[in-house]
Amino acid sequence: MFDRDHEWAALTRFVSDEQPGATLGVVSGRRRQGKTFLLEAVCRAAGGFYFGAIEAADPESLRHISRALTAHCKPASPFHFQNWSEVVDTLLSLGAERPIPVVIDEFPYLAKANPELPSIIQNAFRPLREQRTGSRTRLLLCGSALSFMSRLLSGSAPLRGRAGLELVVRPLDFRLAAEFWGIDDPRLAIQVNAIVGGTPAYRREFARGDVPNGPEDFDDWVARTVLNPETPLFREPRYLLAEEPDLRDTALYLSVLGAVACGNATRGGIANYLERKAADVAHPITVLEDAGLLRRDADAFRDNRSTYRITEPLIRFYQTIMRPVWDQLERPGSAHRVWAGSRRRFTGNVLGPHFEQLCRDWALHDADPALFDGLPARVANGTVHDPATRTGHELDLAVIGASDGGKPPLLAIGEAKWNDTMGVGHIDRLRHLRDLIGRAGRYDVSQTRLMCCSGAGFNDKAQLAAERGEVILVDAPALYAKR
Repeated sequence: MFDRDHEWAALTRFVSDEQPGATLGVVSGRRRQGKTFLLEAVCRAAGGFYFGAIEAADPESLRHISRALTAHCKPASPFHFQNWSEVVDTLLSLGAERPIPVVIDEFPYLAKANPELPSIIQNAFRPLREQRTGSRTRLLLCGSALSFMSRLLSGSAPLRGRAGLELVVRPLDFRLAAEFWGIDDPRLAIQVNAIVGGTPAYRREFARGDVPNGPEDFDDWVARTVLNPETPLFREPRYLLAEEPDLRDTALYLSVLGAVACGNATRGGIANYLERKAADVAHPITVLEDAGLLRRDADAFRDNRSTYRITEPLIRFYQTIMRPVWDQLERPGSAHRVWAGSRRRFTGNVLGPHFEQLCRDWALHDADPALFDGLPARVANGTVHDPATRTGHELDLAVIGASDGGKPPLLAIGEAKWNDTMGVGHIDRLRHLRDLIGRAGRYDVSQTRLMCCSGAGFNDKAQLAAERGEVILVDAPALYAKR
């Protein structure tokens, strides 16, 4: 097991809790993150019961769990459950003597075949019900369909208020991902992360342990893994969409993602790209947000403006690089030719935006708060309006602190450029934007630091300005440096 210490500790606390009464937990996360590995491991360690559901009609699923429980419990006569109420009560009986983990993996498959199943579990977990109070079963429901799992405990859902654990198994962050892939070169780590993100299975199962040998091997690695129709990574982006039950009109959702990948990041921009009205794209955008594939980022300087970004790097790479030339890529031997013609688009539309987001993530989660003279509450991008010229200026980073009752402090503003060697011109631009933000009056800019983030480095004048304390310089190695 790599990392996952937090998730393992949370599961261990939950399944070993000695308090009387059965308890319920929910575990979710995208596929390939290691959820099944964690849950099977905790069942083995604690002598629990694990059941992995499959897509099947309700009677077939009842037969499957009957056989699984018969093999686990070894009763005098085999189980033949007629309904899920019988199943749940049997699961509760497993914890009659001690706390014991009981896992139902791929729970959405069962609930799709029998929509009453959450209500059946709700009824079984009534506070004073004898089968619950006399049990210490720790029932864990797990699923990869994020839209379904997020609704399981929300609003008026039957299981709202019943769960004692709600654990999301997330992808590895970019720093852990570099360690997991065994990549020491920071620029190479960023390039690989811009394609495969932090999903553990993409290295071991999907790329079969194939890691770039160094920066000079990156292009060949892309061609022999991601763009190779013989590898699982090639079709994985399409499967990620197909696995979400709420994404029924696949063509529409692919087009919405394609619009965002092409730089149409606002709702109006998406609508124009699809030649539809803005109201017509509201529902597909919401569905993609619920599925965890799109994220809405509020503008740091304009309340009425937000932008959308694709959260899964492999899907962004597919939409930008692979989907436009899919017919060519499906022909074996075309990967190197296609990649040579796509390299510039990758740098501008994939790598550049990904680097900006890594810099925002680093500022929020990894940078020493002393660097900003305060703890960031939010890090966002935004558009700064210049009344004099009636123009807007894009700002890549705005590090915002918590308000003590007055204006929120703007701890830092910055630019992030992957392929530009940054100099005094970038610093002067940030000074100008800081003045504009101060005149607008929304933030306290009295202590605002300037920050330049570059994947290509900085010229001598920028280095000199940093030595004088006028600017914070962040290069690729700094993003991965341990505090």
